Amino acid sequence: MAYYRQLGSIPPKRHTQHRAPEGGLYYEELMGEEGFSSDSSLLYHRGIPSAVVNAVPWELPDQSTVPNHPLLPRHLKLHELFAGQEWKSADVVSSRRLVLGNGDVRISYVAAGAPSELYRNGLGDECVYVESGSGTVETVFGSLEVGRGDYVVIPRATTHRWVPTGDEPLRAYCIEANSHITPVKRFLSKYGQLLEHAPYCERDLRGPVGPLLVDDAGDVDVLVKHRGPNGIAGTRYTVPHHPFDVVGWDGCLYPYAFNISDYEPITGRIHQPPPAHQVFEGNGFVICNFVPRKVDYHPLSIPVPYYHSNVDSDEVMFYCGGDYAARKGSGIAQGSISLHPGGHTHGPQPGAYERSIGVEFFDELAVMVDTFRPLELGEGGRASEDANYAWTWAGRGPGR
Repeated sequence: MAYYRQLGSIPPKRHTQHRAPEGGLYYEELMGEEGFSSDSSLLYHRGIPSAVVNAVPWELPDQSTVPNHPLLPRHLKLHELFAGQEWKSADVVSSRRLVLGNGDVRISYVAAGAPSELYRNGLGDECVYVESGSGTVETVFGSLEVGRGDYVVIPRATTHRWVPTGDEPLRAYCIEANSHITPVKRFLSKYGQLLEHAPYCERDLRGPVGPLLVDDAGDVDVLVKHRGPNGIAGTRYTVPHHPFDVVGWDGCLYPYAFNISDYEPITGRIHQPPPAHQVFEGNGFVICNFVPRKVDYHPLSIPVPYYHSNVDSDEVMFYCGGDYAARKGSGIAQGSISLHPGGHTHGPQPGAYERSIGVEFFDELAVMVDTFRPLELGEGGRASEDANYAWTWAGRGPGR
């Protein structure tokens, strides 16, 4: 995010001495992307940030996937994955259940009530959408208070932890990239400012507050997800001091939050295509959102989407609020995912096309991920599938 911020105590000049009041040096860390050629920040630590006293394997939650074969549209009921009281002991990091994934992106879901361990993702950035509940994301950059409707974008290798607050589960839809997740390039100037036609601006972004300093001098564990022999692996580091020891930092790389209610929808006289609803992008995928909005106002418009074939992408819709007009009659509800794969023609459910004529406003909320490589089903996707969804357009399935 090429938008400069400064927090805490930093020296007047980078790469120069920065001393504590007692006279000792703080340790400068450059956290940067693309080999010193892209966005970065400088962090000033009390302790040496590379110090490690032990490392053992961390067994990740089941990361296996199976192909979407035979090729079918799928309906996944994510709330069924945490239907009881198990959320009270679950945490946002280690209790995630993989729903869908490919070589570019993994989508997981969790309902959590317990604090996570310290964690960093060494594979890529994370964009976590908070469906409901509230919490604090504590990071080496400071803290973010988050709640319903927040996107939380966490840069690769940021040490952090999730601490739910309140009496209800923190429900998190986790989009993990094997790349960086950024604002949409066409919304940015050549110098990185969000332009006038963008549906949000820098004022809508919330950065960390702090610094967040922990005085505990004892050993502490940090979970690290990283590249491994089978593509993805985990390591549990033990470090000799708490990573939350940053007295100050500055730069253009840091975690931030953006609430979906601050997204200003782009509308038109006739139906706008999905790119009009884009909010973020990564290598091999985009993130869009569909928010409450005035819909098509041409006198002959049909406001729900036309039938379409995703010839180059798989489309994943996470239904997280409101009343999604195009899916009535399909069983889709709050907490549902629909997967419409490339090679399959899809669109509104029977009757929705006609019912939308004359409608002026859609009260719907959904987060969409489109991928340019096929998605496979993870353990959580297989466990939550509604096997009848593929036949809802025809009204009957095999043998009927």
